[in-house]
Amino acid sequence: MIRRPLRPLARILSARAEGTDPDLVEAEERAARLAARHRAERQKAETRLLLLGVVFILCFTTVAGRMALLSAAVPVEPRAEGTSEPIRAQRANIVDHNGAILATNLVTASLYAQPAQMIDPAAAAEALAVIFPDLDAETLRTRFTDGRKFLWIKRTISPEQRQAVHDLGEPGLLFGPREVRFYPNGALASHVLGGASFGREGVDAAEIVGTAGVERMFDQRLRDPAEVGEALRLSIDIDAQVALEEVLATGMAEMHAKGAVGILMEADTGQIRALASLPDFDPNQRPPLPTSGDPADSPLFNRAAQGRYELGSSFKPLTAALAIEEGKVGPKTLVDTKGPMHWGRFTIHDFHNYGPRLTVEDVLVKSSNIGAARLAIASGTAAQKRFLGEVGMLAPVPVELSEAARTTPMVPSNWSDLSTITIGFGHGIAVTPLHLATAYAMLANGGLRVHPSIVASDVRPTEADRIISARTSQEIREMLRQVVVRGTAKGADIPGYAVAGKTGTADKPLRHGGYARDKVIATFASFFPADKPRYVLVITLDEPVTYINKTAFRTAGLTAVPVAAKAIKRLAPVLGMRPDAPVETEEPPLYTVAGNE
Repeated sequence: MIRRPLRPLARILSARAEGTDPDLVEAEERAARLAARHRAERQKAETRLLLLGVVFILCFTTVAGRMALLSAAVPVEPRAEGTSEPIRAQRANIVDHNGAILATNLVTASLYAQPAQMIDPAAAAEALAVIFPDLDAETLRTRFTDGRKFLWIKRTISPEQRQAVHDLGEPGLLFGPREVRFYPNGALASHVLGGASFGREGVDAAEIVGTAGVERMFDQRLRDPAEVGEALRLSIDIDAQVALEEVLATGMAEMHAKGAVGILMEADTGQIRALASLPDFDPNQRPPLPTSGDPADSPLFNRAAQGRYELGSSFKPLTAALAIEEGKVGPKTLVDTKGPMHWGRFTIHDFHNYGPRLTVEDVLVKSSNIGAARLAIASGTAAQKRFLGEVGMLAPVPVELSEAARTTPMVPSNWSDLSTITIGFGHGIAVTPLHLATAYAMLANGGLRVHPSIVASDVRPTEADRIISARTSQEIREMLRQVVVRGTAKGADIPGYAVAGKTGTADKPLRHGGYARDKVIATFASFFPADKPRYVLVITLDEPVTYINKTAFRTAGLTAVPVAAKAIKRLAPVLGMRPDAPVETEEPPLYTVAGNE
C-alpha cells in the first residue's frame, strides 16, 4: 500500500504560485486521510455485525429445532440401569403344529416411585396398600421417606390397577411400559413351554428371558430382533395335548398315583405330538424352585424328561429285538424258563410259574423275567451295551427341552453279567419315559432310530439310522400285538384300533438303598395301529394303586394299561384315525383283571 503524503510537492508549488497558504493543502490531505480511515472502520464494523447476526440466527434456529423435536417425542424416564446395550422387550410367539398360539406377549405397565417428587408419601402408602393387598403400608411409608430417589413398587400391574393408581393424582408415582409373557392356555403343555421371567430391567423396558422348557432352549432365537416376527412352531398338537392331559389327570386320580407321564410321538419321525407331566403348573404364575426335599415332588419337575426310572418289563422287547437281530433266536424259539433262576448268590423269579419252556413270543406275552434273562445272556454283555447305546438309552435324549439335556440315564458302573441279566428285564438301569418312547418308535417304524423333536420339522430318519432290520421290527410288532390280545395288556385291546405294546412294573428304589414293597412305577409303552404304526404312546404312573374287591393292585396291567386305552380312544379321532370296526358305545370300566403286568 502506497501512503499518500500530507504535503504533495506539486500542490505546494501550485499553491505558492497562486499565492495561497500551503498549510491549507496539508489540512485538506489530513481531512481526506481521516475520512478514508472512518469509511474503512465503518465497513469493517458492518461486516462484523453481519457475521454476528448470521451466527445468532444459526444458533437460535438450532435451539428451536431441537426444542421442536423434543416436544414431538414421547417423554420417557431415564433408565434405572447404566448399560449402554438397549433392552429388547419383544419376544417371538410360540405356536403349535397347526398355528394355535401357545405363548405370546401382552402389553402392560410397571409401577415405580420417585419419593422426592411425592406430595404426601404417607397417604400414597396407605392408598397403594389398598390397591395392592400384598403390599404393607408401613413398609412403603418407610421407603418413601428414607431418602432414596427411586423405588420399584410393582413390576407388572393390570389396567384396573393402573387406573386406580392414576386416580390418586400423586406425581411421584410413575408408570413404565412393559411387555409380559402370556400363556393363553394356562397349564396346558406347561412342561413343554417351561416359562419366562424378567432379565435386565429399566423403567421403560424389561428383558424377557426363558427359564425352562423350549422358552429357555430357544431363548436367543425368540429374542432375536430378526426373528421376532416369525413364530416358533412346535410339533405339539394342542387338541391331542388337551385330550392326553385330561385322560392322564383322570387316570392319575382314579389310580391314586403320585404323578403321571404321557408321551405321544410319531413313530416314523420322532415328532412329539403331545407331552404331559403331572402334577403341572401355570407358567403365567410359575412357582419358585424348591429349596429342600425331593425335587420330584415339585410341580416344576418334568417327569417325562427328568424322571429317571427303572421301567421294568417294558425293556423286554429291546432284549428280544437284540437276540433276534443277533440271530440267536426267532419268535418261536423255545427259551428255558424253569425257575427260580440262580446266578451266583442272586435268585430270579417270575410272577407265576410259566413252566420249563416258553417261546420268545410268550416270554413277552407272559412277561417272563427268567426268559428275558436267558435272552440277555445269549446276546452277551458287550452286545447289550452296544445295542442300548445305539438305541440312545445311555445318553441324554436329544430333544429340544433344557431339562432333557441335563438328564443322563443311570447305568451300572460295573456292567457285569448280573447287570446284563437284570437290564434284560428292565432293572438295574434308569431312563426317562422319553428314552422309552424313542426306543419304541425304532421298534415300530421298521428299525430306524428317530431323533425326537418338540419343534416342527420335516426331518426323517434314513438308512444311516438303522438299528435293527425291517424283519426284526415286524416280528417284534407282531409279538407285542399278542401281548395286548392275550397277554398282560388285554385292557388295551380296543375294538377298531389294533394296539401293540408292553407293560412294565418296577419297584421304586428307596433313597438309602433297597426297594419299596408297596410303591411301583407302572408303565405301558405302546404303538398303534399295530400293523402300520403311526404313533407311539407311553403312559407311566408313579406309585399307582387300584382296588378291586377291596384288594390293592399296583401292576401296570391294572393301572397304566386302562389309562392308555382311554387315551388312545380319545386321541385316535383327534389324530384323524378312523376305527377299523364299529366301536362299542358303552364305556368299559377303567380297569379289568389282567396278568402280572
